[in-house]
Amino acid sequence: MESIKTFLPLVVVLSGYLLGSLSFAVIVSRVMGLSDPRTFGSKNPGATNVLRSGNKLAAAATLLLDAVKGWLPVVLVGWFGKPWGLGEGTMAAVGLAAFIGHLYPVFFGFKGGKGVATACGVLLGVHPILGVGAGATWLLIAYFFRYSSLAALVAAVFAPVYYIFGDGVAWYMNNGVLLALSVMSLFLIYRHAENIGRLVKGTESRLGKKPRA
Repeated sequence: MESIKTFLPLVVVLSGYLLGSLSFAVIVSRVMGLSDPRTFGSKNPGATNVLRSGNKLAAAATLLLDAVKGWLPVVLVGWFGKPWGLGEGTMAAVGLAAFIGHLYPVFFGFKGGKGVATACGVLLGVHPILGVGAGATWLLIAYFFRYSSLAALVAAVFAPVYYIFGDGVAWYMNNGVLLALSVMSLFLIYRHAENIGRLVKGTESRLGKKPRA
């Protein structure tokens, strides 16, 4: 039993990474007979770029599945991990692993998406209020400014802040979780570097705008 507990965290984190490596933008597009999202628009395998194909159902399915693969490993550890010695630190690690898997998927040549939906799923797994707060921030910015990238950047910055302010209110702050959220935020900003440049230049594509032929 003790030997299992020793290696179990590593197995769980690795499983989270492999789950995160499932690029649902590509998988859903193939199943529905759509163009590979890596060949048009921003060439990013994510829900926003799938939406640019004009198929809202495919985009919604991609968004949901990308979020679920971040949420599922976190809540499974939360629900069943305690008897096996898996605490909040492991929850944070497995969520971060799933997120990294989306960014650098082993099944798709380590070329993945930007991780917005998966990060939101991880946040929901850590605590529903945290996920809802970050998701609401994304929706609010996206609605008023019509830039998915700007909404993602603002939500990424505020997610760790929401977690800190939630300490003692809705959940107890854990340094491992805060570290994981901060790392995800930094990765989200890094992955949106090109978008930041286009936002500054005023050339960033708006939500709902189809790619030019």
